[in-house]
Amino acid sequence: MANLVRTHKESIVNIFVENMAFSVTEQDLRELFAPYGVVERINLIIDRETGRPRGFGFVEMADDKAAQAAMGGLNGTHSIGFSGR
Repeated sequence: MANLVRTHKESIVNIFVENMAFSVTEQDLRELFAPYGVVERINLIIDRETGRPRGFGFVEMADDKAAQAAMGGLNGTHSIGFSGR
């Protein structure tokens, strides 16, 4: 799960997640990020022509502290379904 990038939207923090296997689901991401704090929303990017996942998406965390903890704990890891699609 390389290159988590943080962007702010009010107090919610939007984290860019890439290098995911096409089989990763919203529930997989929620379970991966939940130990670090409240996950507000998951947005997996889907190819509009094929309807298949594109291997990246966004995780919205409730606050900066949770997002920082998640990025510190997960950045560069090869957790479930990440890297080596």
